[in-house]
Amino acid sequence: MSPIAPISQQIWDMKYRFKGPDGTPVDQTIADTWRRLARALSAPEKNPADWEEPFYKALEDFRFLPAGRIVAGAGTARKVTLFNCFVMGTIPDDMSGIFEHLREAALTMQQGGGIGYDFSTLRPRGAPVKGVGADASGPLSFMDVWDAMCRTIMSAGHRRGAMMATLRCDHPDIVAFIEAKREPNRLRMFNLSVLVTDDFMQAVKQNQPWELRFNGTTYRTVQARELWDKIMRATYAYAEPGVIFIDRINRRNNLHYCETIAATNPCGEQPLPPYGACLLGSINLARLVRNPFEADAELDLAALEDLTAKAVRMMDNTIDVSNFPLEAQAAEARTKRRIGLGVTGLADALIMVGARYGSAKSIELIETWMKRLQRAAYLASVELAREKGPFPLFDREAYLAGETIAELDADIREAIARHGIRNALLTSIAPTGTISLFADNVSSGLEPVFSFHYTRNVLMPDGTRREEEVSDYAYRLYRRLKGENAPLTEAFVDAQVLSPADHVRVQAAVQKYVDSSISKTINVPEEIDFDSFKDIYLMAYEEGCKGCTTYRPNDVTGSVLQVKKDEKKAAEAAQQPELPLAPAAKPIQTIRPRDPLAAGGVVYMTKPLDRPEALPGRTYKITWPESEHAMYITLNDIVQDGRIRPFEVFINSKNTEHYAWTVALTRMISAVFRRGGDVSFVVDELKAVFDPRGGHWMNGRYVPSLLAAIGEVIERHLIEIGFMAGPEEQREEKATLALAANAETPKPLSGLRQCPKCGQPGLIRMEGCDTCTSCGYSKCG
Repeated sequence: MSPIAPISQQIWDMKYRFKGPDGTPVDQTIADTWRRLARALSAPEKNPADWEEPFYKALEDFRFLPAGRIVAGAGTARKVTLFNCFVMGTIPDDMSGIFEHLREAALTMQQGGGIGYDFSTLRPRGAPVKGVGADASGPLSFMDVWDAMCRTIMSAGHRRGAMMATLRCDHPDIVAFIEAKREPNRLRMFNLSVLVTDDFMQAVKQNQPWELRFNGTTYRTVQARELWDKIMRATYAYAEPGVIFIDRINRRNNLHYCETIAATNPCGEQPLPPYGACLLGSINLARLVRNPFEADAELDLAALEDLTAKAVRMMDNTIDVSNFPLEAQAAEARTKRRIGLGVTGLADALIMVGARYGSAKSIELIETWMKRLQRAAYLASVELAREKGPFPLFDREAYLAGETIAELDADIREAIARHGIRNALLTSIAPTGTISLFADNVSSGLEPVFSFHYTRNVLMPDGTRREEEVSDYAYRLYRRLKGENAPLTEAFVDAQVLSPADHVRVQAAVQKYVDSSISKTINVPEEIDFDSFKDIYLMAYEEGCKGCTTYRPNDVTGSVLQVKKDEKKAAEAAQQPELPLAPAAKPIQTIRPRDPLAAGGVVYMTKPLDRPEALPGRTYKITWPESEHAMYITLNDIVQDGRIRPFEVFINSKNTEHYAWTVALTRMISAVFRRGGDVSFVVDELKAVFDPRGGHWMNGRYVPSLLAAIGEVIERHLIEIGFMAGPEEQREEKATLALAANAETPKPLSGLRQCPKCGQPGLIRMEGCDTCTSCGYSKCG
């Protein structure tokens, strides 16, 4: 294997390299990682030695990329799940059942699984709760509970924190669901999608009334087109919700006869039944192109078919060697044996064969490639059924009656009728952000290239940072083959310049040959007007997609970092002669974050403040249901440079059960306060603490723990003394900053936000998932 980029080596070392408990590497090279996987995934075979070498060859040179969880966990003897995707059980509309499902969600996320939930089964806000003389708080209040749990699981050090929440388009609380993320800090651990039915889409087209109902009771009637407009305006303003065309998903499900789907995994590529789980893996198309950038460049279709057959076998074996967080998930996986084989490097492959992403030529090639992959996958699964038996819930007549199966070639249907099939569903396009970065930075999934090269800042052992160039695989290969000064071809287009229609055309072309679904984000520029944006979801529906998500940079989901003026001008000047045919394909310029020391007038210090003899302060009272005695929280302030700031905190209560931890907590918080700087993070950390025994309702809101209640008191105090802005002031401040930025700086480069892990401005939205181009962090894996 040829040397790979430094960032790919770093991703391997951080995420996928097997190391002992003391951090000593077991995998000495990437080849050792492939060998470990090949050995582990051949173990279920009757003669494992016959398959280890073919599996190794499939993995070598990043040709087949199992999902990151498989790469990190297979062959390590660790008790981990190798499954990335889960949809949890149906939530019952009663308190004990709700919190039992919360417990199951916590257990699943603790093992690293991203989860999806349908909250449509919970009665709407204000509905009567029989037997207790109260009104229901509605599904969104319980989503807040899940959100707090997820943040707590993440704070314990687990890398995943991704959830999907769905709600039917006819649920009475659908408008509140659509607008939930208008609040900047609410439901940040969730992706939100509306379950859109065919009847609703028909009502939208005909501008008909639409009933919002629950359990047979109609709560009110709205105009369907007005509700659709709310979805589109919310998506335009803060990038959510997405839409899931749920009737199409259930109608085209190969398992239509034995399951009903109402939710997907966090990034949407796997519509799954209750407790459904799925494996993911991707064929790297960029590694299969022969004679790249030449007139006769083409994808090696024979190699694609051979690689697909081996990938199906490896993924089927993975079902048998994986652990599962819950037994219900294991039963679902083993009785249906669904897998999600897809592709990555699609955009790079198109560039290498000279086809512009979204063009007629690219669509023709995509359909050819995907049809061959689909055919090879189904035939490989039939062959496995001949050898090992079909999946346990296989019903020949019902399965062959499926809408997707009916569209397969006649010889495939005949083979299924004769021998059965090993895997109920086979294809899916998953998010591959981190794994594609590991694979020498090929383009991710079916997404276009986000940028052809950019600069990342690498933290060195001595605390300094050095700049490192990161280039797209196809761009780097082109420069090596054609020379540094060769003009780029028209195929070199990036996500910054593609139209929404380009994205939808590619997604729809791929969907024809995918039996599950697709994870994709349609990135659009911040300056796009609403009229140009509002029909994206409708176009996706008409083109046959199963769902759609978009991302437009906005104040709620994250501010856009600015391009330095001098670097932007220099880069544009240098790029002009190189791109006579495709001027929009210029590289991303170096992005620098704003100086955190100057943000909001906060001054960072190294010497703690001295304590005067007397300090002003306030005392607050908390009554926690589980405690016999109230808790009193005193916050004292100090005036520094003419500004009031918090200095110390004390907690007192007659309940001695709390004494030790409250003393420790107050000493730690007071030490932070006395160091100065922006200490508002203390509020966020406390409010994120989730008590696995359950929280309590206080003042009409659910508070996930006593520590979260303390955090709310501190937040209230900091707002009252003017140290922190209130919610409305925060929104106004963001708007002011955005206006100032537009007035003082050049046009922002859309899509790059600050990474929550490394702090660098490299966070982009791809495939429904936040992914950092600097450190490889991924919200979805």
